[in-house]
Amino acid sequence: MTTCREIRLRERPTGAPTLETFELVETPLPTPGDGEVLCRTLWLSLDPYMRGRISAAKGYTRGVEPGEPMVGECVGEIVESRHPKFEPGEFVVGGGGWRSCFALPGTALRKIDPKAAPISTALGILGMPGFTAWVGTMEMAKPKAGETVVLGAATGAVGAVAGQLAKLEGAHVVGIAGGPEKCRWAIDELGFDICLDRREPDLETKLAAACPNGIDVYIELVGGAVTDAVLPLLNTHARIPVIGGIAHYNAEELPPGPDRTPLLMRQILVKRLKLEGMIITDHGARRPFFEARVGALLQSGRLHYKQDVVDGLENAPEAFIGLLEGKNFGKLLVKVAD
Repeated sequence: MTTCREIRLRERPTGAPTLETFELVETPLPTPGDGEVLCRTLWLSLDPYMRGRISAAKGYTRGVEPGEPMVGECVGEIVESRHPKFEPGEFVVGGGGWRSCFALPGTALRKIDPKAAPISTALGILGMPGFTAWVGTMEMAKPKAGETVVLGAATGAVGAVAGQLAKLEGAHVVGIAGGPEKCRWAIDELGFDICLDRREPDLETKLAAACPNGIDVYIELVGGAVTDAVLPLLNTHARIPVIGGIAHYNAEELPPGPDRTPLLMRQILVKRLKLEGMIITDHGARRPFFEARVGALLQSGRLHYKQDVVDGLENAPEAFIGLLEGKNFGKLLVKVAD
């Protein structure tokens, strides 16, 4: 390698991003400094949180400025190492961004054992999405046998894992997904009890029928009409880990209709609801426990996953736009190189 390719933010989008939001450029091959590692990118993860990083609104971490490369986690193969704990040929995961190669400090990388699981899973079920699902479900919501757990984006990278974990605890799991194919997979492969198609009419009535005993846990990933359908069904002391709200990520203003804040506040008070926001970077100390537990469940065949793979770094913008529209089916990855 003598050069690298990277995708930069060309301009901040107004509403939904378009292909013109991004630009593909060629850059010189980075030279690793002391303590750094140079990698060629094999896999790039595309995730909904990236929409917030290209917004001008203040977030929980620094955003991407126009002219800067897009952020994202990658699996890479080490080409050159100036860190004593890393060797060429080893596989690592780190925040390399939308690039065909990257140089990062060794302290910012984690080694991957390719014998334990396919290396791409380090960006999915064994990576940030799986870790997010674990913390949100097992350490915040703590579902119990016989309780009802509801989650939107049920076949996405986080929702699929969260629903399976709740099912392993003996909960009645109701997923909501976009389309009959996704719903069938949630039931047949993931083991959900019910999965409702959010595109079908009368979601509120169908959800009420699917949850005759009310809802004890709602894993908030979507917002919008899904949350509106869930809210009246929440039981006293229901737990709601707030992980995402993809229905609103491209919104430029508040949704139309009446102000629902008084209704929500009333529900929180009367039902003593527990709503808690969750950013996974706050929970790094729990990663070794997560990796051991979920790794064992994966190897035993008790957890399943699906990957939606796009070939070529140049196709990352189009795939990301589709992700925000719910077009992916499973964990969305870009295969950058063999």
